[in-house]
Amino acid sequence: MQTQHAVAWLDHREAKVFFFNRDTAESLRLATTLAHHQTHNKAGTVDGKRAPENQSFYHDVVDALQPAREWLIVGPGSAKDELAKHIRDHHHHLKDRIIGVETVDHPTEAQIIAHARTFFRAADRMLP
Repeated sequence: MQTQHAVAWLDHREAKVFFFNRDTAESLRLATTLAHHQTHNKAGTVDGKRAPENQSFYHDVVDALQPAREWLIVGPGSAKDELAKHIRDHHHHLKDRIIGVETVDHPTEAQIIAHARTFFRAADRMLP
């Protein structure tokens, strides 16, 4: 679906990408092939670092978002910020498509789309 807007909800295990306009929406699901294990210093790790980011998963999400011209990236944890950083670092020609990055817990698909429609209505009003 060729649309102006897309929203991606993601955590470290999966991504849900929605293409939408005022009347319709289509969705796509992506799952990571690697298990995500976040380790903390309290967990007894020597270096206190997290598991490395799954770059191939983020490449897949970016590929899925390509048909839309404006992207909202949402999610409950750090994956949304890691995706935005991945886009800036590896797909810098697409960085201007990111209109917003927001924290959103675990909404239903309908709630994700409703939130994105509200977000883009407000964002579009701010355009010159």
